[in-house]
Amino acid sequence: MRRWNGWGDDAVNFALEADALAFLAQRIGAGKGREDATFEQACNALAPPRLPYHRLIETSAPVRLRNALGQSLPDWLKLRYGRIGAAPDGVAFPESAEDVRELLDYAQRYGAAVVPHGGGTSVAGHLTAGEGGQATLAVNLTRLCRMAHLDRVSQLATFGAGVYGPDLEAQLRAHGYTLGHYPQSFEYSTLGGWIVTRSSGQQSLRYGRIEQMFAGGTVETPVGRLEVPTFPASAAGTDLREIVLGSEGRIGILTEAVVRVSPLPAYEAFHAVFFPDWASAETAVRELAQAKLGLSMLRLSNALETTTMLALAGHKKLIGLLEGWLSLRGCKDGKCMLMLGASGARPQAKAAIAAALRLARGHGGVHVGRKMGDKWKQNRFRNVYLRNAAWEHGYVIDTVETAVDWPLVEPTMHAVEAAAAKALAQHGEQVHAYTHLSHLYAQGASVYTTFVYRLAGDYEEDMARWRSLKQAVSLAIVNSGGTISHQHGVGSDHAPYLAAEKGAAGIAAMEAIFRHFDPQGMMNPGKLLPAAKP
Repeated sequence: MRRWNGWGDDAVNFALEADALAFLAQRIGAGKGREDATFEQACNALAPPRLPYHRLIETSAPVRLRNALGQSLPDWLKLRYGRIGAAPDGVAFPESAEDVRELLDYAQRYGAAVVPHGGGTSVAGHLTAGEGGQATLAVNLTRLCRMAHLDRVSQLATFGAGVYGPDLEAQLRAHGYTLGHYPQSFEYSTLGGWIVTRSSGQQSLRYGRIEQMFAGGTVETPVGRLEVPTFPASAAGTDLREIVLGSEGRIGILTEAVVRVSPLPAYEAFHAVFFPDWASAETAVRELAQAKLGLSMLRLSNALETTTMLALAGHKKLIGLLEGWLSLRGCKDGKCMLMLGASGARPQAKAAIAAALRLARGHGGVHVGRKMGDKWKQNRFRNVYLRNAAWEHGYVIDTVETAVDWPLVEPTMHAVEAAAAKALAQHGEQVHAYTHLSHLYAQGASVYTTFVYRLAGDYEEDMARWRSLKQAVSLAIVNSGGTISHQHGVGSDHAPYLAAEKGAAGIAAMEAIFRHFDPQGMMNPGKLLPAAKP
């Protein structure tokens, strides 16, 4: 069963070994676990529902609680401490676009806010109900999950927007195709969620980001249906797809999406390469990205993330032997690990990997084969389960991500990590902060930083620590010239920093679009931009 207050299936655990706990204790101090609120206690904390009966809406406390929040750290704190606050007054489970239309008309009639809900994996505050007096209806779209059509000639597939990643891939795989979109949240996130938050998958170097995959679809808005037709390309004015991409529920509810799919790759492989230092590693991956070799993935860890990954890997003796051998090859304390992969026809994919390894060797890269790459692929959707294990031992794990042009990559990485350390120091705590480049482009890269620090064991203090950290690292991103989000969307957590990126004219244009489709300001208020005013 899906965990109600953490990540993933409650039958899956990714334990922290004793050596890993000792590593964290040495870095930031020993953590201390605490007893969490029970599901029953959290349900009992919810206010009574305020919405009148509708055949598609459930108002029981358990259903409302399971659709109240996402996976951001504030969401976790609310769930784990049983301090839910505002929650949806009802949860609807539409099975068609017509059901969604009916629900929007219902919400308009009763003056309710509407929060679209997919897999519930948001880490940016997309799913919270408003704190004001307005009733809220959560619309869970996961019953819209069928592949309605596959055009093999054009390689276009039409899906209900609530389809989960694994179900989407299974339906395509049965016909010999793949979408190739694999964010870390893949197992529990949905196609519609990927589109409206502008998601990026781990193999975006081959398949593209979700905006390259999204060809068209249908959105039910408060003022009527928006149909976005598919074209291979168009010069006919504003691209309506761009109004839907990144809209985060503010213009309406995406019910159906047409996506560009690819034949299943005949061959796929992932390899690990170590570099002696960050400078040589960054130069190598920049040249790899600009060479456009046909790779599917490049993921570069800085020295501290590399050390952390090796420390958490277990198999202490084997890791010790690896580190000894790498040291002899010149990769010592400052070493950085690159994971690279290729997918496609066997000759082309193998040639791309061979060319990449040659380039890497020219910058001091040491190839260690496929074994670590195979292990990464095996665990790439399981590593996030470490959040559950860390909490049990008194630690929290949070992340922030951005993207910048190449000259800004290293300064931004250092600025974000330093800002996190300063923010937690104000609370008398240390933070273990490390970074990787998860998506690389010819012009720049995403910069993705993870923070591990200790729980205080007190809701107000833990929330205060998160607010200090979030504000500090977000300002560091803005001041470094980065986007406030490369792949997680904006939600309510990043909304205060969006104006620095869009400017007054850009914000005004977005507000005008939202007002056009949602004149009453009922759609997911407070996300992306402040709540719209009618």
